[in-house]
Amino acid sequence: MIGGERLIIEVPASTANLGPGFDSIGLALNLYLRMEVVKQDQWEVIPMTEELSMYPSDKKNFIIQTAIETAKEFQAEIPPCQVIIDSDIPIARGLGSSASAIVAGIELADALCELHLSKQEKLRVAAMFEGHPDNVGASLMGGLVIGNQSKTDVDAVVFRELEVEVIACIPSTELLTKESRGLLPEHLSFKDAVQAGAVGNVMIASLLSGNYELAGKMMMQDLYHHPYRKQVVPHLEEIEKLAPSLGALGVALSGAGPTVLCLVAPGRGLEVAQGLAVEMPHMKFNCLHIDQVGSRVYKKNMNVTC
Repeated sequence: MIGGERLIIEVPASTANLGPGFDSIGLALNLYLRMEVVKQDQWEVIPMTEELSMYPSDKKNFIIQTAIETAKEFQAEIPPCQVIIDSDIPIARGLGSSASAIVAGIELADALCELHLSKQEKLRVAAMFEGHPDNVGASLMGGLVIGNQSKTDVDAVVFRELEVEVIACIPSTELLTKESRGLLPEHLSFKDAVQAGAVGNVMIASLLSGNYELAGKMMMQDLYHHPYRKQVVPHLEEIEKLAPSLGALGVALSGAGPTVLCLVAPGRGLEVAQGLAVEMPHMKFNCLHIDQVGSRVYKKNMNVTC
């Protein structure tokens, strides 16, 4: 960045798992974390929403810490900046707020330190921070991301041809991923693991072949986490029963919850969301679309006026 330039970073929200795609499938959504960045003598984070104001306003901020650690990973030192942060991604609701923050931090380091990282390098670093590639992969690359993380590598495939709309059913209560993950068993029997893998395989094949009704059926047959997390997300079972009767193709917990995700045929999102709102007025229903781009970074000249 040179004098008079402001760096703009935008990162989409994400939903993960889609049911049986546990820790391996992510879908980018059109809610965004946005940052405006300008160099200055010390770190300063300016939140634009009440939710964001709870986080540190200096270099202890999670996004800044991610940027600093990313720069160190590539033997660079990031210069201090003023960072104005805005976001319409609900926090601790299962829509990838932490993953978007990780990707934003990586993009910040890449831009300010001129690292010129490839998408694959960014994904590796993001998955290292997050622990799995689903949410961060979707926020970074957009579309539907299917990923695998081993001890030494991260691999992902991106698809951008899904013809569906998404309804996010968002309760007023938060649910931290750590708390939700603590409900999961340490082991599945071999029989259950085989069945769970088969359900996930059919769901992916159905999504990619455009058989969204079958994909929705598989979403609701998950064995990895739905059976265990329903005890802290009671509205999941209620929406599973109600949403298909209103026209939803499938229902799944969004990430670790408590948001529940419904896949809907194009053009039917508003109709289904309104039907759900009538039956469940205590929740918020957002009609969303798949973000096909992922994170984006560009520069804005502050000296230009119109």
